[in-house]
Amino acid sequence: MSTALKVNLGERSYPISFGSDLAGEVRTMAEGFAAAGRRVVVLTDQNLIDHHFGALHEMFPDLPMHIVAPGEATKSLAEFGRVLDFLAEQRMDRTGVLFAVGGGVIGDLGGFAAASYLRGIDYFQVPTTLLAMVDSSVGGKTGINLPVGKNLVGAFHQPRGVFISTSLLTTLPPREFSAGTAEVIKYGLLGDAALFGQLEYATLTAASPSLGGIIHRCCALKGRIVELDEREQAKDGGRALLNLGHTFAHAIEQATGYGTYLHGEAVAIGLCAAARLSQKLELLHPADIKRIETVVAAHALPVGLREPLPLADLLAATARDKKARAGLPRFIVLKKIGSAVTHDSVPPALVEASFREVGAQ
Repeated sequence: MSTALKVNLGERSYPISFGSDLAGEVRTMAEGFAAAGRRVVVLTDQNLIDHHFGALHEMFPDLPMHIVAPGEATKSLAEFGRVLDFLAEQRMDRTGVLFAVGGGVIGDLGGFAAASYLRGIDYFQVPTTLLAMVDSSVGGKTGINLPVGKNLVGAFHQPRGVFISTSLLTTLPPREFSAGTAEVIKYGLLGDAALFGQLEYATLTAASPSLGGIIHRCCALKGRIVELDEREQAKDGGRALLNLGHTFAHAIEQATGYGTYLHGEAVAIGLCAAARLSQKLELLHPADIKRIETVVAAHALPVGLREPLPLADLLAATARDKKARAGLPRFIVLKKIGSAVTHDSVPPALVEASFREVGAQ
């Protein structure tokens, strides 16, 4: 039995369904579309083929499937083109439906392909990683990376539904699960102090009885923020708050070629850097930094760079960040644990010092 919450966006509203195993519900929906004469296809990656072939077959026993290599490098112009070619080869028309089954990379790539092909077709998210379940599968941000920066090409294109099956997390490698907890920590920091306190009290694991409830809680928080500022146009606050730690994180990912750190690991370092920046702006106390770093480390995440990175490279990547306004980087900072704000005029020296304190040289 699944439960659901709704992201209310008028004609673009959609449900997020939660349960231990929603394979039957996904299959029923896909078969319904096919019976109505709509072409249905699946985008997934090799990890799903290797570890969840049974679940994939149960959901989509006979549907065309495009399989890509796992990893952030797949969010490229080249792979985007191959997905579009696949849709064309399957003779998808504007009634076609794409199911994106995988982690954040698959959701971002599949969503952008759905947004672009024939100027937009329907798609559904079936996230299979913790990070995708609590964050990237909800909200309609889609996109790919360019060599000079992350998510610089994309579109807002809301899914028609999201299916979150927690049983899919049972085979997730520990490092991947830990990467997902970075986004959970982020939600506690930006808007749910009680959630952060819960993470302080008990480290979240794949076996935690609270896991399903925490995933639901993060999705509900993100859904409320997206409803108020779907396209990140608010002058202050709004959807931009969801980028807490990400200006630093994206710079780290770009400077390391998207291969050294998982996205959640870079976010974890970014959260620590954002906390230090918040302290330098006299918003947080030193004790708050300690609390944040303790929770990050308890979830097997880095609080600083494993190897030093050139400060100049990080600053150059930051300058190209897609959240920049009027040529200036935009940062999300913490007023306190559980409350974040946007800040458009951070002195560059404070940004440099924050990068140095997490290991830049």
